[in-house]
Amino acid sequence: MEALFCIGCGAQIQTQEKDQAGYTPQSALEKGLETNEVYCQRCFRLRHYNEITDVHISDDAFLKLLHEVGDSHALVVNVVDIFDFNGSVIPGLPRFVSGNDVLLVGNKADILPKSVKAAKVKQWLKERAHEEGLRPVDVLLTSAQNHYAIKELIERIEELRKSRDVYVVGVTNVGKSTLINAIIREITGNKDVITTSRFPGTTLDKIEIPLDDGSYIFDTPGIIHRHQMAHYLSGKALKYISPKKEIKPKTYQLNPEQTLFLGGLGRFDFISGEKQGFTAYFDNNLQLHRTKSRGADAFYDKHVGGLLTPPDKKELEDFPQLVKHEFTLKEKTDVVFSGLGWIRVKGPARIAAWAPQGVAVVTRKALI
Repeated sequence: MEALFCIGCGAQIQTQEKDQAGYTPQSALEKGLETNEVYCQRCFRLRHYNEITDVHISDDAFLKLLHEVGDSHALVVNVVDIFDFNGSVIPGLPRFVSGNDVLLVGNKADILPKSVKAAKVKQWLKERAHEEGLRPVDVLLTSAQNHYAIKELIERIEELRKSRDVYVVGVTNVGKSTLINAIIREITGNKDVITTSRFPGTTLDKIEIPLDDGSYIFDTPGIIHRHQMAHYLSGKALKYISPKKEIKPKTYQLNPEQTLFLGGLGRFDFISGEKQGFTAYFDNNLQLHRTKSRGADAFYDKHVGGLLTPPDKKELEDFPQLVKHEFTLKEKTDVVFSGLGWIRVKGPARIAAWAPQGVAVVTRKALI
């Protein structure tokens, strides 16, 4: 069959990979062929429902897009996942945005325990951004899923953009498209802020949302971070790494040479130090198991896919082996399993964190 291309964005039509460019269900493709109007699912939903869905593009295409952002005179809205800040940082973003203002938006604010004060989270995000070389003009916290602080975000964008275009950027899985859709719903229902019409068209590299002064909000595709846990799991297991509700921290009193298993997705060893409490911040559905470090390897081999799940038995064949990362910590520190969650260590302590090969493990100043 000859190649078909979406008349909306130009992507080659395909029916296999849902999160890749050009995807359309087979039934929709057959209908499109009957009417001679073949759209990918992304453009179809955009055209008929004013709804944006994210697609993944290559690293090279994303770099080209970032260069375009740097060459423009615009406000850059960088969306990050509060639950996984390290996994949602765009490498080299400060270099690419050049002299443009950056508004840092911490999404999924409602996932954190309510005891955590918003001011502290904002300050913490600002400090982490500075470590990455980013100097945001402001930091806002939102929840796209629950429509929290969307109006405040729109008003702040309007104040900061000063009639300039707006580029919304972020890696995959940070909730950027959900946030954009929440913004669209808000601004089309409230003409006092900024107005928009239905999209006149789109291209694969960005979606143009026209504003009433002739400027645009550009929604950009997400870049894939391959060191995130999400890229090693099937759809069924993703619920364990994408919290939708406030997480309930669990504290474990551990002696040296004790181990915590994070389902079958990771492992935390307390190697040496004074007995202390270790607080785990993961999705509430993820089961944690404590055991002695001495027999931990055998325990994992015996129970992964059963007691230690996810991954389940079917996913085991393609699941990477766990790799050990050792750290000596002197103060209160978060040990972060990229895209999964973190364990707060009071310290001092020597610990080892095990994650699937390819998934990053990093330490950072404790958030809570």
